[in-house]
Amino acid sequence: IEYCKRRSDFIMTELLYFSDCYAKEFSATIVEIIGDGIVLDKTAFYPTGGGQPCDFGLIIKNGSEFPIVSVSKKDGKIVHDLSTNSLEMGDQIVGKIDWGRRHKLMRMHTAAHLLSSIFHKKAGALITGNQLDVEKSRIDFNLETFDKELIQKYVDETNLLVEKNAQIKIYSMPRDIALQNPEMVKLAGALPPSIDNLRIVEIVGYDVQADGGTHVAELKEVGKIELVSLENKGKNNRRMYFRVG
Repeated sequence: IEYCKRRSDFIMTELLYFSDCYAKEFSATIVEIIGDGIVLDKTAFYPTGGGQPCDFGLIIKNGSEFPIVSVSKKDGKIVHDLSTNSLEMGDQIVGKIDWGRRHKLMRMHTAAHLLSSIFHKKAGALITGNQLDVEKSRIDFNLETFDKELIQKYVDETNLLVEKNAQIKIYSMPRDIALQNPEMVKLAGALPPSIDNLRIVEIVGYDVQADGGTHVAELKEVGKIELVSLENKGKNNRRMYFRVG
């Protein structure tokens, strides 16, 4: 839940994607207007963050459609920026996700977790940067040796796991307990936020990470992972671009 301050009140935006990544449509109430943007009491739209781009889609009121051009966190609020806005506080709306885009990003995100797990287990590599996108995504690793054939082998091993399939579970865990597991954090130089309970994404049998993004329900949804290109970004820093088929 994001807490949004307005005057002396606190507005709570329920993040529907936290518990249900497959929510494609939802009803909500507008609780604040910010320029051409709106804040809702609940939302299934993912805001840009953590290397994952925001969702697109529509805000619908009485048959009128308002395209979303961006969703972002501003001063602790989830703001849905619209191409035009004649909506008002208190309006009851329906939000509709651009599902093709969302599902592709879910597949990319789960693929990134599985790849990072394989690279970590095989080479001890941690992630130094990442950026998901619809056409191709990027992961940076602190990998000592720039061996293109070895990296391709890791990608091939990842695809074998996708073919075997596994469930993806999302749940909460107390932060102090979660961080006792050294596998929980694979981002170099970073720890999850200092909150009491962390959202955990587990690829059963293969990987577990603290994460706030959207994911598929089982590995077979990812499809085949294809290595697009590799770059040597300097000492121990390797960049990989990949896509899902």
